[in-house]
Amino acid sequence: MRIISISVATVSPLFGIDHPDYKTVNSGIKKLPVSTLEKPEPIKVTKVGLVGDEQADFSVHGGLEKAIYAYPLEHYPFWNDLLLRETKRSTPIGFGFVGENLSVEGFSEADVWVGDIWQIGEVELQVTKLREPCFKFNARMAYKGSSKAMIQSGKSGWYLQVNQVGHIQAGDIITVIPGRRETSIKMQNSFLLRKDQQNDLPL
Repeated sequence: MRIISISVATVSPLFGIDHPDYKTVNSGIKKLPVSTLEKPEPIKVTKVGLVGDEQADFSVHGGLEKAIYAYPLEHYPFWNDLLLRETKRSTPIGFGFVGENLSVEGFSEADVWVGDIWQIGEVELQVTKLREPCFKFNARMAYKGSSKAMIQSGKSGWYLQVNQVGHIQAGDIITVIPGRRETSIKMQNSFLLRKDQQNDLPL
């Protein structure tokens, strides 16, 4: 289990495609890699996230409990297949494309639990909750069904808070120290899926 890539972004305009109240909004979702296996630059981790990373709306990303967003590398083929089918996008998505800070290898939502500690060298992170997608994610993916696809597939990724600051880089090994293991990210997503299905029921 390790970090494959680290990505950050500054806030920039994002064009909405399925929200009636927005033509453009600001977002920090357009993340680009700054540390990769080919060029493993050390990146500073602070209590509020990675140096160089900005958030436009702290209600959905950022702050102490959502300082860093991790996403499994293993989910990329799902999105590549979906976008090719629905939007004819033939270019594979790259690191950071779904808005993640850490592209990680060896994890799934089923075996990541709220409260688990991630020890990465001197840095200590802690799993806090799943990522709940919104219209900004749809805009980023250029497909209005992206948020629903994330919820239905359970490929949400998760947020981490920073317990101990320091530096991390691509290639770093992640040592997991189990927490109480009462709620997994998969369990959180199942609850979100039921809620989403109820909202789709006719009145």
